[in-house]
Amino acid sequence: MVDELINILAENLTVVKIGLKSEAHKNGWLHASVHIWFYTDDGDVLIQKRAKDKETFPNLWDVSVAGHISVGENEMTSALREIKEELGLKNKANDLVKIGTFKETHYHKNGFIDNELHHIYLSRLKTNIHLLKIQKEELSAIKLISVKEFKKLQKKETFNKLFVPRATEYYDFVMKEIKKNTKSTRLEVKSNDLKMN
Repeated sequence: MVDELINILAENLTVVKIGLKSEAHKNGWLHASVHIWFYTDDGDVLIQKRAKDKETFPNLWDVSVAGHISVGENEMTSALREIKEELGLKNKANDLVKIGTFKETHYHKNGFIDNELHHIYLSRLKTNIHLLKIQKEELSAIKLISVKEFKKLQKKETFNKLFVPRATEYYDFVMKEIKKNTKSTRLEVKSNDLKMN
């Protein structure tokens, strides 16, 4: 795990100090991260498989892109940096839509506590998945899965053995927002087609 300086947050989300990521995990200090979910016009979601040597949840499927917000970054600069590092994409700020935040705490067997506030973004995937250049240190694979298939898997007992175990509310919220955005995209395309004829 690469250590980095991050902002440590109070419960009211104000920055109380700067600390190392490793210290935050050791002490359970609240800190911020970004989650970026990529989706296609067909209603598919891009998921990544975490690298086998990751300290937490190795080999499990997860959000398209995720990472900590480093000191000196805001949510957007962090999101754009993580997208470039993990997928090789050079997105712009207007490619991302913030849909909300979600606070989550994981207590890991090795004694570390991941106490995070996720800033969640959506972005349309405009590049063929085979052209993406994945960061091998962070992830071992990527694939597209339909929202429908994701929701089916979510109902199975094996879900937490395949995917990072997050709160059901988190996944439900994200999938609902993706579905909403996919529908609006399709409607836009149809109305544009009508105008052209």
